[in-house]
Amino acid sequence: MTTPKNTVLHEITPLSESDCLYVIERKKADFNYPIHTHKEFEINYIENAKGAERVVGDSIEEIGDYELVMISNENLEHGWRNHHLVPGNIREVTIQFSGDWLSDKLLGKDQFSSINNMLKNGNKGLCFSLSSILKIRSLINSLTCEEKGFYSVITFLSLLYEMSLATDTRTLSSSCFANADTNVLSRRIRLVDDYIKKNYMRDLTLREVAELANMSEGAFSRFFSQHTGRSFTEYLIDIRIGMVTRMLIDSNKTVAEICFECGYNNISNFNRIFKKKKGRTPHEFREMYCKKKTIV
Repeated sequence: MTTPKNTVLHEITPLSESDCLYVIERKKADFNYPIHTHKEFEINYIENAKGAERVVGDSIEEIGDYELVMISNENLEHGWRNHHLVPGNIREVTIQFSGDWLSDKLLGKDQFSSINNMLKNGNKGLCFSLSSILKIRSLINSLTCEEKGFYSVITFLSLLYEMSLATDTRTLSSSCFANADTNVLSRRIRLVDDYIKKNYMRDLTLREVAELANMSEGAFSRFFSQHTGRSFTEYLIDIRIGMVTRMLIDSNKTVAEICFECGYNNISNFNRIFKKKKGRTPHEFREMYCKKKTIV
């Protein structure tokens, strides 16, 4: 058994069992909190931090002047780093809430269907566009000023609903890295997805998975692209890279060992694909998580 190389910090948040949500507004010059996880769901709104770097699972991106991200996965690593940030007057509003009181029964109601879908997508981290942020931020500002707990919950539900109406959001982490649920996929696509995840380490062909779906190669290729937004080859690469990033963080295996275990037989080609997908080499990606962290 391989001993994990890194232990990502697990945060114990201030949210008590008797409260629905916890809201905190901070003014700060830079980011100094490490990459972490916590069991509570979280919405993070940031102003004036252009050039900082957002890490959500295996997604690493430089942010702009406005940032809004929602995470509804207690095991998804996330954090913000200084990167190219010029220290200044950063405003950060963090909203943490438990998924317990937003029960499946409540989220199953028609009026909550869009919120339910958003929370499912938040398993991989959900990023909002600038246009959506500008529509939503007044509710965030109202929430920071609300003194009465009941009305803060009402404002928060309004915020969730308005966020769920945004049509230009995008997920951040790969499904494999985030261990995100694939139940939202069609039955046939789920069958293929499960098969790929069990066999990604060997040479998989379009013909093989098309036969699994009981379709011709051409029909399956069109069907798969329509339902996933990616070709079979692109999907397989994303599955493999998701497995690679998880192994880079959770194991002491060498990059070469991980390369061959995840279905690549050429280290140079593997490094090229990884850098194209993640913007850095596997060694650089691993280095980001290399500091030992403990529970706080």
